[in-house]
Amino acid sequence: MAHIRATWAGDRRFDSGRPDGPATPLDGAAEVAQSPVDGLLSALAACTGIDVVEILAKRRTPATRVTFDVIGTRAETVPRRVTRLEIDVAIDGAGIERAQAERAIDLSLTRYCSVRASLDPAIPVTFRLTLNGSAGAAIEAGTIVGAQPGPGPIAA
Repeated sequence: MAHIRATWAGDRRFDSGRPDGPATPLDGAAEVAQSPVDGLLSALAACTGIDVVEILAKRRTPATRVTFDVIGTRAETVPRRVTRLEIDVAIDGAGIERAQAERAIDLSLTRYCSVRASLDPAIPVTFRLTLNGSAGAAIEAGTIVGAQPGPGPIAA
């Protein structure tokens, strides 16, 4: 079970975290901290990143640097939900093969990442990998053979 406590910090701000752990500030106006939607996109990036780092390490091709840029397109009308996700992933590391890194990203987005699994499955997700400085093409999540949805997340 996951349990957080969000405590109002004035204006449109809350401090949120586990009751006995560190708190993260969230700001509805995005003036002094991430907005709640920014926090959601950050959670997706971190969850996917954890999976990718672990998958590559298990293949004995550990990453030395991983960066995610996530763009969430939002509806124009309230509640302005996220309607599309575009993820740019930059990975550096010796011996990492593009096909294996793309498969690791796809596996996370379709099978392991509990944050993605908690979002509406109808939200389209595309990702693009830049591996050791070499950019690749955009890929729709769930289209890589052998990375179709299945049981069990491995990341929190």
